[in-house]
Amino acid sequence: VTFDYDWVVNYLRHQSYLTKGLKTSVYDERTGKSDSFYFEGGIKSYVRRLNEGKEVLSDDIFYVEKNIEDSVVELAVQYNDTFTETMRPFANNVLTPEGGMHVVGFRTALNRCLNDYARKNGLLKEKEDNLTGDDIKEGLTAVVLVKLPDPQFEGQTKNKLGNPEVRGYVDKVMTEYFGYYLEENPAIAKKIINKATLAARARKAA
Repeated sequence: VTFDYDWVVNYLRHQSYLTKGLKTSVYDERTGKSDSFYFEGGIKSYVRRLNEGKEVLSDDIFYVEKNIEDSVVELAVQYNDTFTETMRPFANNVLTPEGGMHVVGFRTALNRCLNDYARKNGLLKEKEDNLTGDDIKEGLTAVVLVKLPDPQFEGQTKNKLGNPEVRGYVDKVMTEYFGYYLEENPAIAKKIINKATLAARARKAA
């Protein structure tokens, strides 16, 4: 059996990010190489790493972990000043690169929270259209992690989560707690909405 050291290291690093307080170690007897990982902040630490080298809109990272029904929803969000989105969705610590119901719930809630806040605080004028999902995506870095008893993965590659109830769970947690976060951090909220508004104007101009 040939072990791929880099694959093992990458896998263990992910498991430590996704289970805060877990320490993982690997030692390669062939070469003497070793690595160990421990992240007190869990997925908050992961978002911080994904944004390394980028100008963030705020040092603060939105984070919430909630038990809902028989599942756990854990979310971490931070914006940077780039024009690209970095999204890492997981179900039971398995990466789901094609997203699925947890991502749909997250995006729906994020969109609603930002538009509601912008309207309520006069950051979007009455005649202006709502910000779209594409406008809100720019500069978004997010880790969406759900833990559930019976995950249903779709497609041959099982890259997508199909459980319909998870959409509602994530939507509910994100709407409530990200809504609080925006109210309590008006300066950050304004920066995020201003960035999305610029994206909207650029989209319309194009």
